[in-house]
Amino acid sequence: MKILEQKDYQEIRTWIHRNARPLELALWNYCYEKGSKEAVADALGYYQNEDGGFGNGVEPDCWNKESSPYATMIAMELLRRISFVETVGIDHPMIQGIFCYLESGVHSDEEGWIFSIPSNDAYPRAPWWTYNEAENKTQSMGITAGLCAFILRYGDCESKVFKKAFAYAGKIMQKASSAEEFGEMGAVGICMLLDDIKQRDLTSSFACEGLMEKMTAIVNRSIERNPEQWTLYTPRPSEFIRSPKSPFYKDNEDIVKTELDYLIDTRNPDGVWNITWSWFDLGEEYPKEFAVSENWWMASKAIDKVEFLKNFGRLSDGGQ
Repeated sequence: MKILEQKDYQEIRTWIHRNARPLELALWNYCYEKGSKEAVADALGYYQNEDGGFGNGVEPDCWNKESSPYATMIAMELLRRISFVETVGIDHPMIQGIFCYLESGVHSDEEGWIFSIPSNDAYPRAPWWTYNEAENKTQSMGITAGLCAFILRYGDCESKVFKKAFAYAGKIMQKASSAEEFGEMGAVGICMLLDDIKQRDLTSSFACEGLMEKMTAIVNRSIERNPEQWTLYTPRPSEFIRSPKSPFYKDNEDIVKTELDYLIDTRNPDGVWNITWSWFDLGEEYPKEFAVSENWWMASKAIDKVEFLKNFGRLSDGGQ
């Protein structure tokens, strides 16, 4: 079994300390160097706007300063990752700000919160962040599911934002039972929503029957199983399976092992991993911004990849 050796881990660590922006550096320190979750939250707070939502390039491919549902979901996922709400409670100003933004009705419709927002077009961005109403119809399901999951797990059941998320979640469950197209993040978002519905003991309120089995089939169908294609932007196993506890791990053990070996073999000469996408034509319009975004992403993805390796026992003792 291939292992990420101590010298390899130290190369990644050095690159992170030299290149990561403060947010990813705080997350690295929390994950691997006994850093505090408060430091992560403090770094994250600089991306929060007065309306409570997040923007300002917290998602490295979109430099829009305005709050958006997607950028806010990125922040919520990071807070979930460090168990922030469990530590500080829902009355913390950052959490209340998020709930206030999502309750406001901005950037949402009768189906949920939207994927891309019109003001994206005024800022450096990847092409998929250009405002597109047709694309929103597909991609917004996953965003809404992820936002609803967080709210239903942590929110006050008497609050307006909880009731809003409860209504959206009901529509998602109904739509998912017959839908065939879930967008890039739909299956994972719905599975997260299903888990949080279960954790909050709300299962009897939603039509969840058979949905996990359906999402599992969709994930299995989505995983690119040819490693030769992994240099391209294509869904690898780790996009869906972060640890052996994942509901998608069963029957995917071999392809996960293949990716773990692949990661150990494919670091770039600087010690981390290249990203597998570009901004295409918009990269020519914003070459300096894409170069910065690329560096931010390499730090973020390095943290994810080391965590993936660690979760499957692929770090040497010195890298634990």
